[in-house]
Formats: sequence, structure tokens, C-alpha cells
Amino acid sequence: MPQSSDVYAESVRGMNERQKSNLRERSERRHRREGAFSPWAALAIAGGAVLAAGLVGRRYAPDRSHPEIKDWYGSLEKPGFTPPDAVFGAVWPALELLLAAGGYRLLREASGPERDAALALWAVNLAMIPGWTKLFFGERSTTAGFAAATAQLGAGLGYVEAARRVDGPAAAMALPYAAWIAFASLTAEEVWRENR
Repeated sequence: MPQSSDVYAESVRGMNERQKSNLRERSERRHRREGAFSPWAALAIAGGAVLAAGLVGRRYAPDRSHPEIKDWYGSLEKPGFTPPDAVFGAVWPALELLLAAGGYRLLREASGPERDAALALWAVNLAMIPGWTKLFFGERSTTAGFAAATAQLGAGLGYVEAARRVDGPAAAMALPYAAWIAFASLTAEEVWRENR
């Protein structure tokens, strides 16, 4: 009775070059994916982390559920290019969805120093979202809001670059976030200047 290794060797010998190439590619993909999270685990982690950041951040949102924060924010002098409140409400869910999708893609990549660095920066950016709202709206500090926005911009750009080294689409999904944070940093600086 032939052993399984003999059967495998015989079946490989009977393959044409294209079949052998496909087999090698599948083996290489499997090897590259070592340490990657399963699709369901990646979805749970990415979705859960972004949802948690969004929920904590909304704890300090200047909306009807937080009238004292809304009144304080309404009393601030703001630059003329500040978008209406409805724009903020529309932009953030889209950015959070893109961050979740980018995080999912990174979690599905094989573990390694570059993937892990990109994920660390992804997590830092997610933590900075509610951190900024706590400092600016919760503490009502235009100075802390400006400083946090500047730090968030640096972290956002760092995340885009780190993600680019691992997965181009994940980096592309982070570009709108980085662009929005750049705009938010400029706005935060003007709010700080006009309300010192």
C-alpha cells in the first residue's frame, strides 16, 4: 500500500506546469498569512474598536443630548470655513467605516513587524478620536483641543505611511481620515487663536 507522501509526490509529477505553479502560489499565500486573524475575528476586532471609539467620542458631542456642551461650542468664535454641524455628523460615520475596513484588512495580513506597527498606529488613532472630544468638548479647552488635533494629525499621517507598507488599500482608506484631521487641525488652531 503506497504511503500518503508517495501519493502526493506522484500526483505532483502528473501535474502540468500551470497546476504546479498554482499549488506553489497557494502554499506561499498560506505561509504569508501566518499570524493573520480569521475573517470573523478581524471583523469583530475592527468593528468593535471603531464602534467603541465612536461611542465614547459621542459622549462629549455638542448635540441636543448635551445642551451645556452645545451651548459652550455655540459661544465660541469660529473661522468662516467651519462646516455646519450637520457636516460633522455625516463625515465621521463615513471616516469610521473606512477606518474599520482598513483595520480589518491589516488584521487579515500575516503578523510581522510592519503589520504590527501599522495596527498599533491604527489603534492609537482610534483612541485619539474620543480623546480629542474629551479634551476639547468635555474639558472645554481650546488649547488642549488644538494640541490634541496636531498630535492626531501626526499619528494619522504615520498610520497612512505604516499601512502603505503593508496593504495599499488600507492606506488609501485612511487618506480621507488624514485629510479630515488636517482640516480639523487647521480649524482647531483658528478656534484656539480666536478664543484665547
